Amino acid sequence: MLEADWPLTMIRETLANIPVYSLPPGYALHWYQPGDESCWAAIQAAADRYNEITPELFAQQFCAADARLEERQCYLLDPAGGAIGTATAWVDDLSGDPAAGRIHWVAIVPAAQGRGLAKPLMTAVCQRLRALDHRTAYLTTSMARPVAIGLYLKFGFVPVLNDDEDRAHWQRLQEYLRR
Repeated sequence: MLEADWPLTMIRETLANIPVYSLPPGYALHWYQPGDESCWAAIQAAADRYNEITPELFAQQFCAADARLEERQCYLLDPAGGAIGTATAWVDDLSGDPAAGRIHWVAIVPAAQGRGLAKPLMTAVCQRLRALDHRTAYLTTSMARPVAIGLYLKFGFVPVLNDDEDRAHWQRLQEYLRR
């Protein structure tokens, strides 16, 4: 059994050699523009079964007036131009280390999941972190998100296992992924 509430931090020691995945024909990326808060909330509400997505959450996480959003928050657009995914190349708000970046709030709406679309989205935000002079990156998730964790592993993120309990949870996740 995978625990929804067991947190997991994953790190990527270097932003060199980021895997490169291209978007399928017709799909596009755009970076945050004022008003995208509602797109972010709709994507997160549709995709996230574990967090309560409220109108206030975007402001708590990013502050819509933050000028950094325009260069850090990415949206995946379907062939009709609708926003179906998002991820943010954010700053390290744990240690304050300017060399460290954060992959934050990655989500794809359920109807578009399973098509490999998260890979080009991850390529874009990892490349953006590197372009913004970050040298390392981390993200936080939970053990109950095995598909996302598999994606992050493909992008060179590794789990931070602080104690025996973390290692036991990680072992259960690995066994689950092998099935």
